Amino acid sequence: MSSQGQFEQLAVSIAALGRDDLKRRIKDFRGRFKLDFSDDYLDSISLDRLRHILLAALINAKTR
Repeated sequence: MSSQGQFEQLAVSIAALGRDDLKRRIKDFRGRFKLDFSDDYLDSISLDRLRHILLAALINAKTR
């Protein structure tokens, strides 16, 4: 990430997402690597874990 402010903005925007939006963004993620999670798995994990997965993917995509 290029700056602390951009990281905070990204983290806040992800924190505001609900389960359905998080799942959709994870399933639709297009980066250098594919996120391949089943709906059953995504339904079984906590909101915090969903947020962590999406944030980590987006940070990794922006650092390269």
